[in-house]
Amino acid sequence: MPDKKPKMTFENKLMLAPMVRIGTLPFRLLALEYGADIVYCEEIIDFKMLQCKRIGNDLLGTVDFVMDDGTVVFRTCDREKESVIFQIGSADHARALRVAKMVEKDVAAIDVNMGCPKSFSIQGGMGAALLTQPTKVKQILSSLVNGVSVPVTCKIRILPTLEETVSLVKLIEGTGVSALAVHGRMKEERPRHKNHNDVIKAVVEAVNIPVIANGGSAEIHSYEDIEKFRQETGASSVMLARCAQWNPSVFRRQGMLPVEDAIRAYIRYALLYDNPFTNSKYTIQQMFHEHLCSEKGTLLMQAQLWEETCAIWDMTTYMEHTQRARKELLVKLKGKCGLEGDGVRKRRMEDGTEITEMAFKFIRKKYPDSVSPKLILHEYAKKNRIRPPVYHTEQKLSDRSFQSILTFSDRKFTSILWEKSKKYAEQAAAVVCLKDLGVDDGRKVESARQSPRPTKPCANCCVSADQKVVANDTRTAETSRDVGTSLVEKVDDAAALCENCEGKQRLSQDGIDRPSENKLRLDGEDQICQTGNG
Repeated sequence: MPDKKPKMTFENKLMLAPMVRIGTLPFRLLALEYGADIVYCEEIIDFKMLQCKRIGNDLLGTVDFVMDDGTVVFRTCDREKESVIFQIGSADHARALRVAKMVEKDVAAIDVNMGCPKSFSIQGGMGAALLTQPTKVKQILSSLVNGVSVPVTCKIRILPTLEETVSLVKLIEGTGVSALAVHGRMKEERPRHKNHNDVIKAVVEAVNIPVIANGGSAEIHSYEDIEKFRQETGASSVMLARCAQWNPSVFRRQGMLPVEDAIRAYIRYALLYDNPFTNSKYTIQQMFHEHLCSEKGTLLMQAQLWEETCAIWDMTTYMEHTQRARKELLVKLKGKCGLEGDGVRKRRMEDGTEITEMAFKFIRKKYPDSVSPKLILHEYAKKNRIRPPVYHTEQKLSDRSFQSILTFSDRKFTSILWEKSKKYAEQAAAVVCLKDLGVDDGRKVESARQSPRPTKPCANCCVSADQKVVANDTRTAETSRDVGTSLVEKVDDAAALCENCEGKQRLSQDGIDRPSENKLRLDGEDQICQTGNG
């Protein structure tokens, strides 16, 4: 058994529950800022994590676990290192241990999901499917407890009878886990069903390890309600999911903030960490769920870009500061990325042919209705009497995304970013080809923004050239220590927003890929430096 690190304690704690698509780094840091003691990442499936490489991102001050296509599956940082629990979705003790060994130096504890009732989890033999497989439960937890240097916990749902539930939790306690989280509903039950607080209390009385009560969001509307829930269940600690998702300031002892204040704070974290827009929009939608039929809610639902979302909450200036400073720094970093002038990379394919790669996402909204990169390239070929381009597109089964390789004039071109459809993948490849040819790809020329700017730039929030905000980078981290310090350190130097900037709020001292399409944005036109795949 490896030497154990100083143990995280599980008594009298407030915890952010693991939530798919919600529990990414920006939301976890926001929960910690508001008063959570412990935060769980979203459940990450063992198979996916085992495809990742651990990359120290010195620019952001983060540790990234990145797939070959550049997707950041898990990102963490020192600010949460003593507070974050990594939750594994697994049905196999060997895979679970391999994943736990990958992350044990970067997290405070390891948790196994044994309560998720979703079909994708149960069909894979994970989550709530484990509740009726005591032998496998014992095997997985014992392997982890004996194999890693950090505490191990698990999260379950209750079984149909109290006797079955007590039998299971006694077995779990016998594996040596440090704590047990109990969601007081059966796997068939949903939030509309009453949480069985009495069963959680019976579990507390049956074991001698800390029990974390979960499932009480329907009865928690304030900080004071959290303690009522803990008292009713007799649990050592409380874990919050939906009520924290709707407004993470529920963790504040001083009282909850208006949800729009929490949204603005979340946007800052998301921008500073270059969190994927689609994931960030989803999170904001959950926070704003009661107001989606309002004017702001309608604009949010229609938003396809960060620019549109930031405009809703008067965050445009802040976004532009971040992007401008990021772009300035990236000019210095491109040579260190192994990229040529405009983020171009050329390599030999297995058949010996050379392929030109760039990182572009095709966004339909950025082009006039009658214009597309494919159409422009076709007209270019016709005008110059060149054979039309040929597209070879493949689909990645894991997430059904597409990538296209374009052959034109005996040369190949592709975007290293996977797209949501075959058509978009072909358009992105056409953009790469046009950029290489020096031909305009047809996107709209945006007029100068009319967003308000400070009448007198302040040294705190109006980030200057020597206060550079650094974007999400995974490949250049090891080669760029001489270029700049981390994003977090730079933002910490900015103590407060000036009187003319949005919000007039102090920046938090904690301010800041489903993991997903978390890439490095090179400029405001969606060129992205894909730095995870060498």
